[in-house]
Amino acid sequence: MAARLRSVRWSVLDRALIRRGQSPADALRQTVRFAREVEALGYGRFWLAEHRGVPGVAGAAPTVLAAAVASATTRIRVGTGGVMLPNHRPLVVAEQFGVLESLFPGRIDMGLGRSVGFTGAVGEALGAGKDAADRFGAQVAELLHYFDDDDDGEGEGRVAAVPARGLRVPAFVLAVGAGGAIAAAHGLPLVMAHLSDEDRMPAAIDGYRAAFRPSARNERPYVVLAVNAAVAETAEEAALLQVPEAWATAWSRTRGVFSPLEPPEEILARPMTARERRLFAEARSGHVYGGEAETAARLARLAERTGADEILLTLTAHGDAGRLDSYRRLARIAGLPGGARAAPAPAARGR
Repeated sequence: MAARLRSVRWSVLDRALIRRGQSPADALRQTVRFAREVEALGYGRFWLAEHRGVPGVAGAAPTVLAAAVASATTRIRVGTGGVMLPNHRPLVVAEQFGVLESLFPGRIDMGLGRSVGFTGAVGEALGAGKDAADRFGAQVAELLHYFDDDDDGEGEGRVAAVPARGLRVPAFVLAVGAGGAIAAAHGLPLVMAHLSDEDRMPAAIDGYRAAFRPSARNERPYVVLAVNAAVAETAEEAALLQVPEAWATAWSRTRGVFSPLEPPEEILARPMTARERRLFAEARSGHVYGGEAETAARLARLAERTGADEILLTLTAHGDAGRLDSYRRLARIAGLPGGARAAPAPAARGR
């Protein structure tokens, strides 16, 4: 079990969620501080999500936030998980990542997704129509082309993405919709979210690997498994860590608003309708949590079953202490150097 977990790479995804009583600025500064803590623990990447027009989420501009994170750190790779390409022009995205890679050479990742606006109104404000996601494959191809060093952008009708041209920025595709097929066709790594129906994951990953075409960017398939995971002294405490984000997700599906994160004890004490209970349970399904031994066993089984090359961990608790303690424990499970040095923190009691 330990050997399997030490054979994969370990990274972190942060969504810059807002806690109750915080401002968006508070949440963004907290993300930058958290990146420094994650780097000290030995994680390999720190990725930032894109959620535009969503109350309760400060991470609306992942490339801008990536610049702040990269400036505040020295070693860890920084990227997006991901830029939702249907919301953008590929030329602009290429230029943004060209700037990032130029400023922080060898440390930038370009994760790409196909989701559109949080609501129809947000999609309209972004200029992304209902069919925007259908153009994702063509957008990926156009975006990658801007990095080709054989395209000098000269001549009538030619456009150069300065300073992206000729730079090697690793690109990843999120497995949403046809993401697996698009990643395989372009020879790119695939980011697969851990599904509550674990039987579906191996088939989807096997399909990606079978269709993979080696490219100048990648000679072989590469799978990143994104897992919402929490570890604490007890399984009960670990479960509490995941309550705030799960409730905010359930609330967004009933009210259309992703509410700021609240203390877990308050959430569990409030009355819920039957629909809210169902959505809350669905939001928590597929999460991995427990003490260190049981969580290590679960993650090892997932890594073995999927053949994942990398595990991308995500967790946003209501308070900092519980989340940092969880990532310290996960670092120990993974055998990361910072995890070996970190003394166990006091139990956070779900906070």
